[in-house]
Amino acid sequence: MTTRVLCVLLACLVFSFVVSCGGSAGAASSQATSPAISSVAPACSPTTIVAGATSQCTANVTGTGTYSSAVIWSVTGGGTISPAGLYTAPGGAANVTVTATSTEDPSKSGTVPITVQAMPPPPPQIPQSHHIVLVMEENQSYSTVVGATTVWPNLNALIAHGALPTNYYADSHPSIGNYFMLTTGQLLTTDDTSTQVFDVDNIARRMLTSGVTFRVYAEGITQGYIGGSTGLYLIRHNPFAMLSDVAGNQQVANQVLLPFSQFATDLANNALPDFSYVVPDVDDDAHDGTPQQADTWLQTNIVAPLSASVAFRSGGDGLLIVDFDEAADTDTINGGGHVAPVFWGPNVKPAYTQASGTLYQHESMLRTVMEALGLPNPPAAAATAPSMTEFFIQP
Repeated sequence: MTTRVLCVLLACLVFSFVVSCGGSAGAASSQATSPAISSVAPACSPTTIVAGATSQCTANVTGTGTYSSAVIWSVTGGGTISPAGLYTAPGGAANVTVTATSTEDPSKSGTVPITVQAMPPPPPQIPQSHHIVLVMEENQSYSTVVGATTVWPNLNALIAHGALPTNYYADSHPSIGNYFMLTTGQLLTTDDTSTQVFDVDNIARRMLTSGVTFRVYAEGITQGYIGGSTGLYLIRHNPFAMLSDVAGNQQVANQVLLPFSQFATDLANNALPDFSYVVPDVDDDAHDGTPQQADTWLQTNIVAPLSASVAFRSGGDGLLIVDFDEAADTDTINGGGHVAPVFWGPNVKPAYTQASGTLYQHESMLRTVMEALGLPNPPAAAATAPSMTEFFIQP
């Protein structure tokens, strides 16, 4: 082998060795570059939450080379954040900053603001009651009752201690439609002589289905009586006696349709049902008798004995409602004219006169009674009628 050939072979071997060892300039450019983080961009959704709520945060980490996209989360201004980026707000309003810091390069981080709003107050509610007493009076306008202390002295004293809706109107003339509105959310009929039994959704059906106890205490009837008007008793003042759930079932009628004398017995024995519907006769409800007679009857037979009941003392859940079916016939505003219902009991705002301009009618009273009894989804017009929460003390 010549010297020249030997030199060429040696040169090739040297070149191959250099290339394989990365000794050339071109080989150096193929080496892996060191990781470098350029930015950390956190995002949280949502960025406006209420106290105690959560927001999920994520971070977009960008850079060069082979790097970790992991971040460490931190927060200033209140609340906590988990390693997975779930932020939990504090119990009150706050302006919060969430920070994501790169684990690869702690000098790189990003922030995102979160606004924490105070938790809104719970919506007003009707306090629950297992001692509701609803007494119906007849044919008196607001103006002949409120402030008429010579003819309604006891009722005005009750108003002074209870709550008075000042913008409350009956639904129709004559009486019967108002009584059905109070129990079914519908007028059903305007024929005061009707004794038709109606099969419609109603408060009696709801109470029977839900196990809520109720009784109708009516002057002038015997137990279980489902007949028509008799003596001073008018069936149109007792809508429960014209609803199929009661009138169509004598066994139920025997349980819930009782003479008024039973009211005193049940009250004395602490055995009133969840809902008591009281029907005075036409001499005692201001229909035929004088307002003074109705006022005295109400005080003697209802207000005074209830005042001595534990349920109507401080800490009790008693609720007395005195309502009027309709105003004088000459007053047809909103259908049945301006009337003056009264709420009284431990959970009623004392000496409260309606502050809102809300229009209330008998369908609102039906809804209010059902809410107090814990019965959801009131029927017909009561479903959309405004609830009378403003007259009750809120927790």
